[in-house]
Amino acid sequence: MISYQIPYGQTSLTFTLPEDHPADLIAPVEAVAVADPLRSVSEVIDSPLGGQTISDFAGARSVAIAINDKTRPVPLGLLLPPLLQRLEALGLPPQAITLLIATGTHRPMPPDEFAAVLPPNIVERYRVLSHDCDDESNLIELGVTERGTLVKVSRHFYQADLRIAVGNIEPHQFAGFSGGVKTAAIGLAGRAGINHNHALMMLPESRLGDYETNPLRQDIEAMGAMMGVHFALNAILNNRKEIVHALFGDPVAVMQAGVPLSRQACQVAVPGRYDLLIVSPGGHPKDINLYQSQKALGHASLIAREGGTIILAAACLEGTGSQHYEAWMAGGVHSFADVFARFKGEGFRIGPHKAYQIARDASRVRTLLLSEMSPGFVRFLLLTPIDDLQAAVSRAVAGLPPGTRVGVMPIANATIPRLA
Repeated sequence: MISYQIPYGQTSLTFTLPEDHPADLIAPVEAVAVADPLRSVSEVIDSPLGGQTISDFAGARSVAIAINDKTRPVPLGLLLPPLLQRLEALGLPPQAITLLIATGTHRPMPPDEFAAVLPPNIVERYRVLSHDCDDESNLIELGVTERGTLVKVSRHFYQADLRIAVGNIEPHQFAGFSGGVKTAAIGLAGRAGINHNHALMMLPESRLGDYETNPLRQDIEAMGAMMGVHFALNAILNNRKEIVHALFGDPVAVMQAGVPLSRQACQVAVPGRYDLLIVSPGGHPKDINLYQSQKALGHASLIAREGGTIILAAACLEGTGSQHYEAWMAGGVHSFADVFARFKGEGFRIGPHKAYQIARDASRVRTLLLSEMSPGFVRFLLLTPIDDLQAAVSRAVAGLPPGTRVGVMPIANATIPRLA
């Protein structure tokens, strides 16, 4: 027997496969972390891409920094201290610096959760606010992009003299890659704008790993330009969530430099489609809920044989992560056909789009889910629950003839699989 290990929540799971069914390991390359991340971050801030420097904003009286919520493994404890140190060196007092948790359409984070994303000393020293995309009183309307997206943004961000977006550059299932302006452009936008932008995912060009010609991603760039994001501070992480590259500067320049690096690390060529895939989003926080874990299913389905099997191990300790998704499913949806019909009839909406994405993939590939959600609730979501990974793997393998292709994707959310 051959042993394999995949992340699951804050821990990991082990399973075995018989020697006549070895699995291909489909994962980003093992990249070496920088030796001194704080020094590396400091160096890129002092030598920004795109020409403009922080010192050019010496007269600024306020700064707003967009940061990701707890669903993203952004190493803010390493990225923010050098940045904040330089901002204070400009003469900005701590009270002039606001950290905005860019939740997008995710639920706002209450203050007692701030410590989940920020070191305590930062929470104590600076003003921290969580965005609410439905709070119109805190949104400023800026106009409409060429693709028709109504751009509204947090007034706390837009009214600051200096505006910075902080996050990771990593693969994204329909935006191509995260990073650059995205933390602010989507994370601090209004619901209607996010909904219109994300509806562009239905276009075939809006796909995983495509940045340069991705219409949804280019719409995000337009949103960020209207919001006036001055700088992006981004990290590229390895499989252990350590910093491999740090980039700072003009947001477009940062993406132009960072996307090839992320693509090189995360794109994996595979020889053909797989009959069985055992998949993990990558552990916490990538599997914090089904909203995030669906991305692993989407990435794996790109290389799954129609009629094959995907076993998804995702803890989902916070359930689906979307009340809109759950309420929509409770409104008379009992089959994949119901999902497709209702989604087509009502049009694109954030939340229900997860039901569509899951139905799109699970209708063509048998999908089994190991999670901490109740079996009944998993069935309500039109997925098949399992409670024993090894037993499910053994049953799936038992039905396969020798030589059948089997794959393991331990960090599927960060993997760009490509058919060779």
